[in-house]
Amino acid sequence: MTFRPLPARAPAALLREAKPLKSLFSQAQQLAQLQSLLESQLQPAARGHCHVASWREGCLLLIITDGQWATRLRYQQRRLQRQLQALDAFTGLTRILFKVQPPMPTGGLPSRTATLSPAAADSIQTTALGIDDPKLREALERLARHTQPK
Repeated sequence: MTFRPLPARAPAALLREAKPLKSLFSQAQQLAQLQSLLESQLQPAARGHCHVASWREGCLLLIITDGQWATRLRYQQRRLQRQLQALDAFTGLTRILFKVQPPMPTGGLPSRTATLSPAAADSIQTTALGIDDPKLREALERLARHTQPK
């Protein structure tokens, strides 16, 4: 008995046919549409800092990139809510919530290596010589090798 895998299908076809993927895809499309409507009501400078996170039961949750923009948008909340309520997609809007979430750094995490001064390395090396436990002595010697380059 051999296993025969199902024939490969195009990703677009999977998104349209598979039920969990279909609902996820439709939610993503709805959020994209709400985002474009929101951007039409925001000032141009604020558009890059404000993103629609969810729209449920009359509550619109917006993710803001930093606290300064969140404060500015909170001052404009009533005006923004009135403008959005005038749009068909936001009928029933009763509340706007702002959550601050800074963007993730694009670069890798900085490496965290310990560097010691030559005097500190000598002190640790001297201490390691007086240690009887071989594992602890080896760990101290490894630590002593993290000296600052001259």
